[in-house]
Order: sequence, then C-alpha cells, then structure tokens
Amino acid sequence: MTAHDVELLTAWQRHVSSDTGPLSGLLARHREKHRRYHGVDHVVWVLRHVDELVAEESVDDPAAIAAAAFYHDAVYEPTYPANEQASARLARRDLDELGWDGDRIDRVSDMIEATSTHDAPHDGDTAVLIDADLAVLAADPAAYQDYVEGVRSEYRNLDDAEWADGRSDVLQRFLDRDAIFTTGTGQAKWEARARANIAAELASLSSLA
Repeated sequence: MTAHDVELLTAWQRHVSSDTGPLSGLLARHREKHRRYHGVDHVVWVLRHVDELVAEESVDDPAAIAAAAFYHDAVYEPTYPANEQASARLARRDLDELGWDGDRIDRVSDMIEATSTHDAPHDGDTAVLIDADLAVLAADPAAYQDYVEGVRSEYRNLDDAEWADGRSDVLQRFLDRDAIFTTGTGQAKWEARARANIAAELASLSSLA
C-alpha cells in the first residue's frame, strides 16, 4: 500500500464510511492504464485542497464534498461525453449501499455533475469542490507542466493542431471569466498564479495551431 493509498483510506474512513469495500474498486478505476493525470494522485490533491478550503470557507457538509471529490472522475474516458454523469451514477450506487441518506446522495451527485463545466456554482459546497479541482491551474511551473503533459497524453488520439485548438478554447474560457475561482480563499491563493500559467500555456499552444 502506497502513502497515497493510506491517505485516501484515512480520508474515506473519516468522511465516507468505515466500510472500505467500495474504495478498492474506486482506486482500481483511478489506476486504469489510459489515465496520466486523472488518477490516484489527482484524487489525493483534490481532497487536500478540499480540506484547505473547508478550513477557511463556510460549508454545509464537508463529508459530502469529500465523497464528491472521491468520485468526480471515477469514470474517465477522454472521448466519452458523459463522464461526470456516469461518475455520479456510480457514487449514487455506492453511497446508497453504504447507507447514506438520499438527500445527501443527491447533493454529492449534483456536485460531481457540476465538474463537467466548472461553471461558478450557486452554493458554497460545490464552489469548494470545483475550486479544489481547478487548483492545479495554480501549481508551480514544473508541476503545471506535468499536469499539461498528463492531460495531453490522455488525449493522444488528437493530433497537435486538434489538441491546440481544443485546449486553447478551454483555457481561454477560464481567462475570460471575471474570476477562475469562486471561493474567496481560492481567489486569494490561486487566481494570479493560475492566470499566469494559463497565459503561458496559451502562448505555447499558438505554435501548434
């Protein structure tokens, strides 16, 4: 068992359930061979950022946010248009079997589906999840480059021009927002660095288009 496995086990038992049965299957999904960024390490970092934000922000259900973080990329196929919906269905099944209340399961499902667009949400819990998922945009330059290379590898079916076109569109939409991050904490900690990273990546993509 790796250090990250231990960290995830601890977080699962703290937030989701003492029954760790579904966790092994979930981790197996995150270790699928085609994943280069959206794997176990990503889940670890999203959960860490959730904890960081929860410590500063007003939220209703930290455990539900953590459960959504565990499941938000449970189904991940780059060419599949409904990963988030499928991930939400899996979370619903597992959390129901674990005895979670139906209303809380609904909230977890809604948060997972919100990560399909990362649009600014209307509630604080979803804002925390989305900001935690986007925190990688504010990584230090070397870690940001690792993230970009990981995602590029997951989209290896695209040629360079197709990748540059699609990726540039996604990045530009982030820059066009009034703020990339929704929480006050996320804006204070990550906004400036994220914008600098995105601008630099856009400049590098222009040579591939």
